[in-house]
Amino acid sequence: MSLPKWLTPRDPRRGQVLPAVGMAALTVFLAGFAAACGGSLQPTVGPSLSILLAQQGAIILPQDGTAEGANFTVSAPSGAAFSVTGLPTGVSAVIATPAGTTPGTVTLQVNNVSQAAAGTYNAKLVVSDQGVSASTPLQVIIAVVATPSGVSNGNWGEFLSTSFQPASWDDQFFVDFPNATQGLSNLAPQHIRVQALERDIPEKSLGNWDFSYLNAVLEPILSVGDHSPEFQIARAPDFMYDSTGTTFLDPTFKQFAAYCARLVSYYNKGGFYDENNVFHAAPAGQLPIHWWAIYNEPNINNITPQQYVTMYNTVVPAMQQVDPTIQFVAVELSDFGQEPENFLPTFFGGVTAQVDAVGTHFYGTCNQLDDDAAVMSSVSQFASDVRYFHQQLGLYPALANVPVWADENNVNADFPTANNMSACNPGQPWVVDKRANDAYFAAWRPYVFSALQKAGSVALMHWEYDADAQFGEVNQLTNGTYLSYWVDYWLSREMPANALSLPVISTEDATVEVAAVRRADNSVVIMISDHAVANPSDNNGPGAPRTVLLNLTGLGNFTSAQTLTFDASTSLQTGPSFQPVTLTDPLPVTLNGYGTTFLNLQP
Repeated sequence: MSLPKWLTPRDPRRGQVLPAVGMAALTVFLAGFAAACGGSLQPTVGPSLSILLAQQGAIILPQDGTAEGANFTVSAPSGAAFSVTGLPTGVSAVIATPAGTTPGTVTLQVNNVSQAAAGTYNAKLVVSDQGVSASTPLQVIIAVVATPSGVSNGNWGEFLSTSFQPASWDDQFFVDFPNATQGLSNLAPQHIRVQALERDIPEKSLGNWDFSYLNAVLEPILSVGDHSPEFQIARAPDFMYDSTGTTFLDPTFKQFAAYCARLVSYYNKGGFYDENNVFHAAPAGQLPIHWWAIYNEPNINNITPQQYVTMYNTVVPAMQQVDPTIQFVAVELSDFGQEPENFLPTFFGGVTAQVDAVGTHFYGTCNQLDDDAAVMSSVSQFASDVRYFHQQLGLYPALANVPVWADENNVNADFPTANNMSACNPGQPWVVDKRANDAYFAAWRPYVFSALQKAGSVALMHWEYDADAQFGEVNQLTNGTYLSYWVDYWLSREMPANALSLPVISTEDATVEVAAVRRADNSVVIMISDHAVANPSDNNGPGAPRTVLLNLTGLGNFTSAQTLTFDASTSLQTGPSFQPVTLTDPLPVTLNGYGTTFLNLQP
């Protein structure tokens, strides 16, 4: 039997064949038709029903309780029942259902924000009567509602920077790529952190000095950015330790202090005389080093809190005797677990030497097997530890105004041993954690940047500039840019330290970070970072889509707007580009997974 043309389901508005979602009603109708014509289909007792949404696409439902409706057409007898299935808890539906083949409306509303989490939900609009039902898909996007204030609550105050680790594996980068200073300068870094190790520690044995390897890194760094790196004296020369290489032979640290003072003499005073009365002259025209950090992660490098107090109180005065203008970063903590609680009270309670900043190091994990959710959840702990730093500093009037620097940060702290095994996880092969340079990082770093700023950190430094895809902003072997380079490049431009912070009220911050600033030219930038995890077991997954509705009425008038997004589609060669947008209020911003969008509003 052939189907008459008048039975072909069509959309009366456009004359188009309807999608498969409308076939439920047709199936019920055909059962009776086939029986009447002697066909093979069995007759079905009951009404013929159909229901179809009048508009295509999802309903964007504001999380703040604003109701949103959608029209539908229905063919159903008087008394048919209507319902919506698949809605999350906390969302109500009200359906206006006139009888017969007439339009109806379904109105949705979030009535419990704590239960109705942001996200995409695949619901159904259902009509049923006498045991027969028909349905049509109803996709609902619960959108976060964010309202930036036009009144600043102070300076944004947080700067971005990067790091270098001069050693045999990392001290020929500028030799191989002399023009690499241009890419580094474009990053607009402040106080680039330099951590000298291995052959780049200049005193090889007592009185035997060689600055050539270290200078191959330091001189280019001094020429870019703010020309004021943070030089971390990460470790003493090898001859100052016992045979294990971990315990100082001199527990008073006076020998180490003399070494540190000579570094200041070399870089800030033109040179020094060694034990053999040999003068070691600095390169002509070398810029001085103003910021000095004392030791790297003493809490995991065999230095007790009390020993670090002794070290710091001995080293800093010796360096100040050479140059009283220099400034010091203390602590440089490997920050995890209860380490701040174990280390800070002793140090802050015992330090007497000058402290100009305190440094701490944040990594999301030390295990590539940890899932995305676990690594992302560490960000809240970072912020909590920054607040703990300030709480401890505030106990001492002399330290109360000392700033906190997060001067080492990345997704994963693990690294390979000599046989390419995991340094953090014995017996587990080391592999590059690609989350540090995939879309995950495009959500991770802006989220960290904003969360730490709110907690009171004034610096965030990437570990490290030239390295592999787990750590680097550029490829150490090619100088090609990774995604992390573009993330930090645009963060520093769109949300500079000298901008004014604009507080933001959001209906949800569990999976979306929203921050706003007003820049010196009176433009406003709103950052929306989607760090929602799609599935609990994801490890470098795609992330889950999120939509944010921005209420802009309190910000003033603007003549134009544009967005900049970095996510999985961002070009590693050129980075993202601005796209114009039409100003509406509210203005919807949707990210399809891990990533960040800047909305740039021009007055």
